[in-house]
Amino acid sequence: MTAAMVQVVCGHCDAANRVPSARLTERPRCGACKLPLFSGHPIALTAASFQRHAGRSDLPLIVDFWAPWCGPCRTMAPVFEAAAARLEPHARLAKVDTDAEPSLAAAHGIRSIPTLAIFRGGREVARTSGAMPLEALIGWVQQNTR
Repeated sequence: MTAAMVQVVCGHCDAANRVPSARLTERPRCGACKLPLFSGHPIALTAASFQRHAGRSDLPLIVDFWAPWCGPCRTMAPVFEAAAARLEPHARLAKVDTDAEPSLAAAHGIRSIPTLAIFRGGREVARTSGAMPLEALIGWVQQNTR
């Protein structure tokens, strides 16, 4: 019997990796760059890397659209960081700086920040705006990724 495979995009080099789903919690490494596939921290995405992570990974992608000058975004940052430590390796958390990537923000209709969006199979499946506490964030992700 063959183990179910999960495709995971590396947060360091953006290479796609196939990992047995039963081994996701065993600290898998990227076949290309040899770095851990999961670090317990959100990854930074650019317009160039966004589609690869949103469309090529079997894991849900939770994206925080933010900006460095935004007070609620700065409040949300440690919560999002803590959520990455709790939700990986069953989800990938990523941040998009809307000031650095305005075309990506526009393409996704980001009108207020922070905005959190969940992507599966390249499509957005859920969205919420505003800062939230850790347990609310975890609950929102779990409710929308089942």
